[in-house]
Amino acid sequence: MDRSNKKMGLYPKGMDRRTFLKTSTAASVALAFGLPGMSWADAHDHMLSKFLTADVDWKAHAGETIVLGAMEHPWTQSIAPVLPLFEKLTGIKVKLQKQSETEYVGEMPVKLGAGSPEPDVMMVHALGQFISSGWLEPLEEYYSNRALFDAGWYDADDIFSMANEFPVWSDKVRYSMAVTAEAQTMFCNTKAFEKAGLAIPKTYDQVYEAATKLKSNQMAGIVLRSKSDGTAGTWPCGGFLFSYGGEVIKDGRCVLDSDQAIAAIDMYGRLLKDAGPLGVGNYHWYEVLNDFSAGAAAIAMDSSNFATDFQNPEKSLVHGSTTYAAMPTHGNHSAKANIWTWQAGINRHSKKKQAAFLLLTFLNSKPGCALTSANGLATIRNSAWDSKAFKDRFGADAAQAALANLNSGDAEVFKACWFHPKAAQILDAWGIAINEVATGAKTSKAAMTTATNKINDIL
Repeated sequence: MDRSNKKMGLYPKGMDRRTFLKTSTAASVALAFGLPGMSWADAHDHMLSKFLTADVDWKAHAGETIVLGAMEHPWTQSIAPVLPLFEKLTGIKVKLQKQSETEYVGEMPVKLGAGSPEPDVMMVHALGQFISSGWLEPLEEYYSNRALFDAGWYDADDIFSMANEFPVWSDKVRYSMAVTAEAQTMFCNTKAFEKAGLAIPKTYDQVYEAATKLKSNQMAGIVLRSKSDGTAGTWPCGGFLFSYGGEVIKDGRCVLDSDQAIAAIDMYGRLLKDAGPLGVGNYHWYEVLNDFSAGAAAIAMDSSNFATDFQNPEKSLVHGSTTYAAMPTHGNHSAKANIWTWQAGINRHSKKKQAAFLLLTFLNSKPGCALTSANGLATIRNSAWDSKAFKDRFGADAAQAALANLNSGDAEVFKACWFHPKAAQILDAWGIAINEVATGAKTSKAAMTTATNKINDIL
């Protein structure tokens, strides 16, 4: 069957895939480096020069073809237009295989478990599972290979500390590279705050005060996830917990019954009981995004990537009326926003591992991230987030707040829970407890004590 993208109408009239990617790449270069009106040839040469300053043998694997397995995701969309540059630079052909998240998550473990050598490089959605199953190639020998990697040119210090820390496993080995970055961010409806004469909160007590004052029949004071699901309330509640000085897992044991954890989840629950929307016990990230976008909530705390929707006038009624802020503090504790980064790694059974490593370092390098951030991707580098091109796409205020929250995150306390081999069971038990507190079914102390005992039985 002919699946030509041109015939399917996925590209502008008169353009095939190659022409579209060339045009997109030239536009990305012009945006990333402030060179408007640049032709494909000029953009191509300018971009290649940025990579050729690296002391790397880019042509070492010319003629090879590698398969990149990825989900339909902003990372995939943003890297596709720059893959032709990698192919020109290295002589390596890249076959991009995309699937929906559901298909990818279902099929990739089967494929890797059978020992398939493809894909050579892939998105990693469950780092603990991929490592414990032996599906990922350790990367240390590639980082130490001076023909493949120029540490000075790559400049790992430009990468967010959390993104440097995420791929390091308990054996101190890196099995993946972080490729995106997002952090819990506080969003405030500017008009609602101004009308009420309220300042943007800086502490959790101030958040509670503002949320309860702003709650009305037309608007919830705050909206947060609290569905009884391990993927719902746990992530945003994590930012509360860490900012109160608590942890989920410490020294191999669950400590959700600590005084800090009980106080943090109590605040989370009180905010939703006293200032949240009706039916909040069924809220996941989509409901949070939808309510705040519709102007139906005065405050939200969720992923920094929500900013792209809030800034879009076709999707949002709060376009131009959203204040993006650092996460609040509690007492003498510094704010610790919860964080997340998607990963990519090399298939341990791949026969083209060095070529795959070159692709990952190309995409994660300073010039690589400059290109993809100009396409709107939330990359792992401070320099990319600070660029005019990214701020124009993401929003300068949103980028500034997200940067503050990214740099406040603590990868180690996150990994102790979310990368635990039994993370799904831990998070499910905690998610149920969060829901019980948010809906008023149990006090925080009762819910956290029960959850802690259940989780420690699992552990």
